[in-house]
Amino acid sequence: MSGTYTIPGPLQPFITDKAIIVRSPGRINLIGEHTDYNEGFVLPAAIDKAVYVVIEKNESDTIVLHSTDFNETVEYSLAAIKPVFGHWSTYILGVADQLQQRSYTIGGFKLAVYGDVPLGAGLSSSAAIECATAFALNELFGLGITRKELSLIAQKAEHEFAGVKCGIMDQFASLFGKKNNVIRLDCRSLDYEYFPLELGQYKLVLLDSQVKHSLASTEYNVRRSQCEAGVAAIQQQYPAVKSLRDVSLEMINGCINTADIVYRRCKYVVEENIRLQEGCTDLLNGNVEAFGKKMYATHEGLSKDYEVSCKELDYLVEQVQHTPFVIGARMMGGGFGGCTINIIQKEEADALIEKITEKYRNTFQKELKSYTVQIEEGTSVILK
Repeated sequence: MSGTYTIPGPLQPFITDKAIIVRSPGRINLIGEHTDYNEGFVLPAAIDKAVYVVIEKNESDTIVLHSTDFNETVEYSLAAIKPVFGHWSTYILGVADQLQQRSYTIGGFKLAVYGDVPLGAGLSSSAAIECATAFALNELFGLGITRKELSLIAQKAEHEFAGVKCGIMDQFASLFGKKNNVIRLDCRSLDYEYFPLELGQYKLVLLDSQVKHSLASTEYNVRRSQCEAGVAAIQQQYPAVKSLRDVSLEMINGCINTADIVYRRCKYVVEENIRLQEGCTDLLNGNVEAFGKKMYATHEGLSKDYEVSCKELDYLVEQVQHTPFVIGARMMGGGFGGCTINIIQKEEADALIEKITEKYRNTFQKELKSYTVQIEEGTSVILK
């Protein structure tokens, strides 16, 4: 045990008196979906599922990596780092490459990694690996890099080595998480503020649809272009507008034909930014029930206006929407699969999950997975 976190058993064989151990969590997002690339606001939080790395110098010019999950060890030359597409090591290598590109001096190192962030559930396991690696290398070589720059390094590693043009939210939430708080992050300026999430009699439960639609990446690009088309139309009358962040509902109504699909896309994004700001006021007032209603409204917008949901996600939200002990639920993430996030009364949660799991199996012939999550601290050293 170190601090408040237990060092996972699979990493014990790799711990020496020279080792540093870093924990970096996955994340959830309470409200603020598809707002990040429109320079809007998001409301993520770090969770109690994380990636752990054990790292030490090896006094050579090689990188030796071991994954306890895959029981695999690989070795690379520090001077010739390149992506290994589809392989777990590429996230670690991408971070080392970014540090070198920024002229930080790192030497050879040994790193072992273990994670309990569910893969493919939309909890940002890749960002957790990147942030754990960046934080650990910063500590190991005394680089003096701020958390904000580490988040940008981790994001760029995902862009260039993993080939995923993600926003900054995942890496930022992993590094800046605070126990029992959500982070309101301004995706334009990277200014941020913490808001308390006092759940009281409720808890956060993720229902994993086990659906992975190939539509997600192509439709993501389509939504981005539709939002850009909306901005271009609004700029005809309001040239100071740079993104949907600067747009009001009155501007949309005055500049875009309401029958146009672009109208619905832009309307959703603007309304979502408004919901998020009002939701933060709810949290300051301790009104988690009002906040939950906004989550339902977000799902409605994502499903009907932004059209990034799917029948399985809609079903999971519909099953809880009129249940008195579920005060909020919505799809979470890019869409077309993944999880719904739910705020459920603690004493009712197990029975509800069991009931929905059976109905989901009978309706879709798929096994529903569920995860209870708590909001935890962000990336930290747990042994040095």
